[in-house]
Amino acid sequence: MAGSLSRCLSARPGSQAPAFGAERRSLGLCPPSMVTGYPLPSAEYPDLRKHNNCMASHLTPAVYARLCDKTTPTGWTLDQCIQTGVDNPGHPFIKTVGMVAGDEETYEVFADLFDPVIQERHNGYDPRTMKHTTDLDASKIRSGYFDERYVLSSRVRTGRSIRGLSLPPACTRAERREVERVVVDALSGLKGDLAGRYYRLSEMTEAEQQQLIDDHFLFDKPVSPLLTAAGMARDWPDARGIWHNNEKSFLIWVNEEDHTRVISMEKGGNMKRVFERFCRGLKEVVVGIK
Repeated sequence: MAGSLSRCLSARPGSQAPAFGAERRSLGLCPPSMVTGYPLPSAEYPDLRKHNNCMASHLTPAVYARLCDKTTPTGWTLDQCIQTGVDNPGHPFIKTVGMVAGDEETYEVFADLFDPVIQERHNGYDPRTMKHTTDLDASKIRSGYFDERYVLSSRVRTGRSIRGLSLPPACTRAERREVERVVVDALSGLKGDLAGRYYRLSEMTEAEQQQLIDDHFLFDKPVSPLLTAAGMARDWPDARGIWHNNEKSFLIWVNEEDHTRVISMEKGGNMKRVFERFCRGLKEVVVGIK
């Protein structure tokens, strides 16, 4: 019996696990129960009995046993994905995601967990059978003008990350600096009403910092336990910064929660113009990075 439990408990001195146990270990599974034949719960399975996030809803002992020994090509593990959700149980009325991706491959390697969480979070969207449609043709907007008696400002934003580099929860200092270099090089080529300047958080003057605060542009070091547990505040403010055009209507945040946050904004209710600038600017940034 000790041999059959050797993946989850220490075997007795001198005992050897049977061949089927060793084979299952090579697949990242606990040895099967002698009674049921199913994988036994891992000794590392987290206690999620009081948790209310999406991760906890879908991470069963069987799923954990199936994924716990897998890694992405960069070495990112399941436990690193879920640590923020383990440390932050959440609230029944405020259900957070409870996990993060370390790189692009995370979504494939740990699909048994990520797919159902994505489905829950995005109203049934199945990444295996459905395709997300993106339409950035601003000419299709027929209205988009809102009464400025009720609208103070309008904003459109998105997150974009660079293929081949680890995402913020997992990136090294070198990767984070490479993100900054690539993005700033691309932004330096913007012309016309998109032309602007980059402000590195670690180098800006007090006057520049205050101006960005007054403009409501500056993002701060994360203090939310959800973000800090995910590693989002590491090495702050190294390789973080803000770029904006001269009119302060097109912004890029670098190395905040994504590699980039692309933002188009202005005072008033002209959402059509904000969206048009967003589409045009995003296209220019993508072309510049490629």
